[in-house]
Amino acid sequence: MALLRRELHRQVTGPEITNLDCCTLVFDTDAKNLYVEREMAHLDVTVAGAIEIQTATMDIADYLKQGGQTAGHRELWRLLRTLFKETVDTDELIH
Repeated sequence: MALLRRELHRQVTGPEITNLDCCTLVFDTDAKNLYVEREMAHLDVTVAGAIEIQTATMDIADYLKQGGQTAGHRELWRLLRTLFKETVDTDELIH
């Protein structure tokens, strides 16, 4: 299975308790499926380096409906606008 990935957003906070929140646009070339993968990791160095990782996948529309407009949302909107950008021939507008 080949997965094409493009990172949309990554946020890391720390230092003693480190949190990672990363959203990635993923295209599964075998299943012909496009979705957003969100990985959240929590590292607590005060508890002998305990780490907890959660990964969730969601439909693009569900991702965009989530509350707030994060940097990940803005990057996905930018990519979508680029994909669907119409090229206009300026000569056609004059005539």
